[in-house]
Amino acid sequence: MQARYDEPYEDLLGLWSDLESALSVLLSEPLRMPGFTPKLQQIDLWLQDLISHDTDVALYLMFQRAASTTVGYSPSHALVCASLCHVLSKLLNLPQTERDTLIQAALTMNIGMTALQNQLAEQREPLSSVQSEQVKLHPMEGRVLLERLLVRDALWLETVQYHHEVLPPVPLAQLQPVQRLVRILGTVDRYAALISPRKTRGGRSAIESLQILQQGQQYADEVKQALIEVVGLYPPGTYVQLDNGEIAVVLRRGPTPSEPQIASVIDAEGHGLYPPILH
Repeated sequence: MQARYDEPYEDLLGLWSDLESALSVLLSEPLRMPGFTPKLQQIDLWLQDLISHDTDVALYLMFQRAASTTVGYSPSHALVCASLCHVLSKLLNLPQTERDTLIQAALTMNIGMTALQNQLAEQREPLSSVQSEQVKLHPMEGRVLLERLLVRDALWLETVQYHHEVLPPVPLAQLQPVQRLVRILGTVDRYAALISPRKTRGGRSAIESLQILQQGQQYADEVKQALIEVVGLYPPGTYVQLDNGEIAVVLRRGPTPSEPQIASVIDAEGHGLYPPILH
């Protein structure tokens, strides 16, 4: 899948959908897919290609897809997390080996409950006791499954196993590699879950999601600060209401996290604007 970045939005959306479909096939029946690790690495290369040519376009597609549907939630969530980890790894100056492992862990952290995660995104009733136990055990189940798929990278396996662990509030540079990756992946995982809709609720705004992540913290978390810097308070692909009552879609990040480039798509009376009004 080679991206052409002079193509219209529909074609770029198609590329993103193809990427999501490839990951869905790989995560749904991994034991029936020969060459699991090389296939996952190829998905990572496609993702890097999409992001490196135009990060704002990639973020736009990502947030639009994440907020649009609950169908196929598990691969979509994995792709959102991997994308955010990709852009964060540069800002946080991760070594290339840690960056590669972080992306692989982001794509596979929920491989131990892919079908259940898809089901829960569509489910309106509370989790059953069986489902709660499956959710509790999925990090270890994910590690065991990856080992069966011949993954031998200890850092990858441990990051998946411990990705829900809460770590002490110390600078990333003072953490061991697995702790560093767990801190980053855990933050991204929670953020991506908050912005995504469920059958029982809509997706939260980027600002509300960041506020929830910060609740109860008395220290500056460099991962959350980096997340604000790389996606902004109003990420591409999200919607905002203007002071004049219009609804606008964020197109690109601006010079500061609170100054994005936007286009009004609905006027104050609720009528669609075509063409959109660029700001």
